[in-house]
Amino acid sequence: MAERPAPLNTGSHDLPVGPELAAFMSGGWAPTPLPGDIRVPGFEVMGTRRARLSARFPGERLIVPAGGLRVRSNDCDHRFRPHSAYAWLTGLTGEDQPGHVLVLEPSGSGHEAVLYVRPRSPRAEGDDAFYRDRRYGEFWVGRRPDLAETERLTGIRCTHLDGQASLPPGRNAADDPELASALGELRLIKDAWEVAQLQLAVDHTAAGFEDVVRALPRALAHPRGERLLEGVFGTRARAEGNGTGYETIAASGAHACVLHWIRNDGRLDPRELLLFDAGVETDTLYTADITRTLPLSGRFSPAQRQVYELVLAAQDAGIAALRPGAAFRDFHRAAMAVIAEGLAEWGVLKSASGELHRRYTLCGSGHMLGLDVHDCAQARAGTYLDGVLEAGQVLTVEPGLYLQPDDETLPPELRGVGVRIEDDLVITQNGARLLSGALPRSVAAVEEWMGGLLQGGSPGAG
Repeated sequence: MAERPAPLNTGSHDLPVGPELAAFMSGGWAPTPLPGDIRVPGFEVMGTRRARLSARFPGERLIVPAGGLRVRSNDCDHRFRPHSAYAWLTGLTGEDQPGHVLVLEPSGSGHEAVLYVRPRSPRAEGDDAFYRDRRYGEFWVGRRPDLAETERLTGIRCTHLDGQASLPPGRNAADDPELASALGELRLIKDAWEVAQLQLAVDHTAAGFEDVVRALPRALAHPRGERLLEGVFGTRARAEGNGTGYETIAASGAHACVLHWIRNDGRLDPRELLLFDAGVETDTLYTADITRTLPLSGRFSPAQRQVYELVLAAQDAGIAALRPGAAFRDFHRAAMAVIAEGLAEWGVLKSASGELHRRYTLCGSGHMLGLDVHDCAQARAGTYLDGVLEAGQVLTVEPGLYLQPDDETLPPELRGVGVRIEDDLVITQNGARLLSGALPRSVAAVEEWMGGLLQGGSPGAG
């Protein structure tokens, strides 16, 4: 008898399942229904959101996918996060949503919402997916609601996701710019529930920053102190929410001059500053976005103080420019005017006029904030970047100075210093309210706050 040829590739690492084991696995399982009174967080506002989208596209089929899994390496997937528009319209935010799709079907003068979802795998003879499917089986990735449970959770009619294959064409948020723009614009103004979620994210983030300061002595002794601090904040983010809302920036010394430094592999030097930019994402997927620049010794040097206080003055000017009816770009212009004047006073620039200050600032001074750290980015420029501020919008104000270590236009004592101060604010009827006021901003308040934390006392935030 000829030998069976060896397989060309390694497949599953699991042993084959014989008939006896298959029969044994198919029975003896108790029912595990979800409680019938559970609703998705924010259930009360989801229908209004869908109605607002419906009104934008009368008579058109609208398709909003949750998105699919992406391979991280070989047969391991990245952790799944549903698309923000899908989460905003359904309230479904969990890792059990890959492949699911919300469809708004034209119905009468509006639309009927239908969710196409993957039901639970039945624990019955002939169906072994619940223990053999590594990607979706609940023994591998956890239980997911069945169709009836998902209907109760969301108030949306649910059907098997296989049914979406027979859908007629419609506008799909994944590849329809007009629908994507409409979804972004509808999310520009946050309702009260969303502002509360963002405040929760900010509060958890403030606690994470305190964790980071307390960990400084340990991080200063570690060859990868930046990465240790990233991990400390990540622990807080996972313990209190879904995780971080974006990759944490833990940039010490000249690394702070790299705007999106996420390698975080550097050693900390007590003579330098740490620019730490991080945000906790809640379980409902709303994220904070806060930056503090901290002296690793606990005290600013004269040169560090000089740069920091100019950035703080710029941020104060930007915050003062926030109010309903102001152009979105006004707060950036106000902050940059202060920066340019300061650079001219230092003798770095000959004049505060023009745009030469941008050599040292590089980027804008803030952005909308919400389900995405750079929220509503698909909104048309006329309603966002070139639009005006409105009450209920949440945004960041984050001017910075990035004085490159090899920049010969700067005095030697300023080279390699990077400072950014970033806070989260909600536009009110009369101005703006600081959501992140629990974290200190002034030089004196930062030094006092750090001192209290490092000595194990009760910190006072200024």
